[in-house]
Amino acid sequence: MTTQNPSMASGWKPSPLMVRILSAFVFLGLVIGLVLVGIYGVYALVLLLGGLALWEFNGLSDRMGFRAPTWLLFPLGLFLAFSGTVLKQIDVALVLSLALVGGLAVFLVVPGRRQGLGRWAMGTAGALYIGMPFNYYLLLYTSKPNGLAWTLFTILAVVVSDAAALLVGSRIGRHPFFPTISPNKTVEGAVAGVVGAVVVMLIGVSAVIGLSPIHAIVLGVLIGISAEVGDLVESQMKRIAEVKDSSHLIPGHGGVLDRLDSILFPPILVYFYVTMFHIL
Repeated sequence: MTTQNPSMASGWKPSPLMVRILSAFVFLGLVIGLVLVGIYGVYALVLLLGGLALWEFNGLSDRMGFRAPTWLLFPLGLFLAFSGTVLKQIDVALVLSLALVGGLAVFLVVPGRRQGLGRWAMGTAGALYIGMPFNYYLLLYTSKPNGLAWTLFTILAVVVSDAAALLVGSRIGRHPFFPTISPNKTVEGAVAGVVGAVVVMLIGVSAVIGLSPIHAIVLGVLIGISAEVGDLVESQMKRIAEVKDSSHLIPGHGGVLDRLDSILFPPILVYFYVTMFHIL
């Protein structure tokens, strides 16, 4: 006589926490694996994550009232992502001008002309919002001699900032921080997030790259603040769209944009800071 596994008989399912942890490992493994491949793996990663993020933004834009046209959002977003590296021979101003003139001209003849300006603005904004951060990550990554270190420590600073903000905010947070956008965020958590980013950059910029602690502190503050702004911006978009997550692509985590929101703005500030002070 055979016996049936009780967990199978009762329709056992993995807990939400287990699903969240497993999907996080799969997502992280994919990212690390492609990065280890080298520059072409990084390009593939940008295409994958950028394409999925643009797809999610397309869905959010529809719920926000003006659906971004795919024929503008995807080509412009991917062009901007590679505009400083693979496609650096193409004039960005020229492409943006074509998107301005050509994009608006199309809505003179296509159906739904009443929403034309809003849809064009949403498509252009989405392409900038997603494409430009990837562009600056690629610019950091391809910089010599410390491009990989700058890229990894920027991302690590954001991850630690998010974790510190969540831990401190949930334990001792008392004062709301932008409660109309994200009710669970607190001032205490926001401060802890900035401190966490500063600690990571002190280790990365001072101990590893060997620059002045002053640069590390300033960069940590810039990363911590911009990470929190990025998180709030995406939260605002989801609130306007009246959705909890940007999609359900990553089990237990929501969408790609839900995981990328905090890391979108920091590379822009980091790249401009390090190039301004010639410390790449």
